[in-house]
Amino acid sequence: MKKTTSFFITILLLVVAAIAIYFLVLKNQSSETASGSPGKIKTVTKKPRAASATSAPEFVTAAREVTAGVVHIKSISGNSGGEEEMYGSDPRQGRPSVASGSGVIISADGYIATNNHVIENATEIMVILTDRREFEADLVGRDPNTDLALLKINGTELPVVALGNSDEVEVGEWVLAVGYPFSLNTTVTAGIISAKGRSIGIINTTADGGQQPGTAIESFIQTDAAINPGNSGGALVNTNGELIGINTAIASLTGSYAGYAFAIPVNLAKKILDDLKQFGSVQRGILGVSFPAPAAEDQYLKQQGITPGSVQGVYITDIQPNSGAAAAGLKEGDIIQEVDGVELFSSSEFSERIARHRPKDTVNITYLRGGQSKEVRVVLKGEERGPASTETAQSLRAIYEKLGAVFAPLTPTLKERFALNSGVVVTRVLRGGFFDQIGIPPGTIIAFINGTEVNNPKEIEAALLEAGNGRIQILGVAPDGSRVAFNFSLGA
Repeated sequence: MKKTTSFFITILLLVVAAIAIYFLVLKNQSSETASGSPGKIKTVTKKPRAASATSAPEFVTAAREVTAGVVHIKSISGNSGGEEEMYGSDPRQGRPSVASGSGVIISADGYIATNNHVIENATEIMVILTDRREFEADLVGRDPNTDLALLKINGTELPVVALGNSDEVEVGEWVLAVGYPFSLNTTVTAGIISAKGRSIGIINTTADGGQQPGTAIESFIQTDAAINPGNSGGALVNTNGELIGINTAIASLTGSYAGYAFAIPVNLAKKILDDLKQFGSVQRGILGVSFPAPAAEDQYLKQQGITPGSVQGVYITDIQPNSGAAAAGLKEGDIIQEVDGVELFSSSEFSERIARHRPKDTVNITYLRGGQSKEVRVVLKGEERGPASTETAQSLRAIYEKLGAVFAPLTPTLKERFALNSGVVVTRVLRGGFFDQIGIPPGTIIAFINGTEVNNPKEIEAALLEAGNGRIQILGVAPDGSRVAFNFSLGA
């Protein structure tokens, strides 16, 4: 019995040994295949996975470098007209109102960039640093057309936010927004660049929705970093802590952050702020061309028989007499594709590129005419100031006629029907005119041009004359009773 038991134990041990040898050989073969070197067993080490391009970067260093250079601005005025968060005001009792915004220190000796709408109409401007020091600021200059302003405080060795390069910003890049939303202490939010070259029609907008005279430049960087009232004038920085934009606006139905925010590109801001520092006002070079507003570009191209997207560039609708564009031989119908070698994808980008220059600067223009690419050097001219000259009046009159429409005063019956106090009715639309091209039909009522009531054709002409080279906004009522708005540009 004991011999039988020993026999079976021996057999069992042999079987276990055989199985162990089998798996050992199998492992050895697998190791040889993996290592490529037969006869040796090597440990296969898994390589560490490279960091994903979309993985979140480290924000702490950038936030630490930037926050001290972003300041809180309190704009005090004698009325309740502030643009940002309002508090402590009672206009009925004549008490001053206080608007809250942000600013960015751009030089150690006290120059601060902010938005024009943060300090507009202010009688006193206070700047509070992160270390709680307070300064009364002087207004060096402001530019409503880009919504920028430059302040100066009496300080030295102040913390500065380094300037970056907004041309190098890419969609999808991580960014930080730094400011003082709702008058809170310094707040940092993170997001990505959602788009570039955005035009949203908010600069120089009046309370009634009109557009003030001037040449509004909108080519915003769009981000989904949370920006709220009070953030205006604050910093949009990359992960290196470099300033790439001045936070300016949000797109929201509630007045609070809803996923879209906009910043002025720092490369445009540099030029504007330098002008304000040197001259107290902006020295803007004018090319002398007109083109459709961004919202009307696609429709305009379709009217010209051009498929939007098939041709890259900005379609020129008019050349202003005695302008740099006229002297260089540019013509209506040309499509400007590049400025100084930089490709253009929208009229907002085009406006920004020209706005970076001063009068007498030379720009290289690449344009398309008759299917052929051409190049020309254009010397920019300055903005006309003071009363309009006869030539200017004639030029704007010609643009007025290019609208291609006949108007008549609004009858009392139509005013009552549509609850309007003013307006003219479009009685005829001429083929090929601007109204025809953007689809304004006869029967449309024009109530406001750039926020100014119009009651007859002469007032329309006066409104166009007052607009100078700026953007035109027409507010009115369509024949079906719906409210409509049309935007177009008179030049860049």
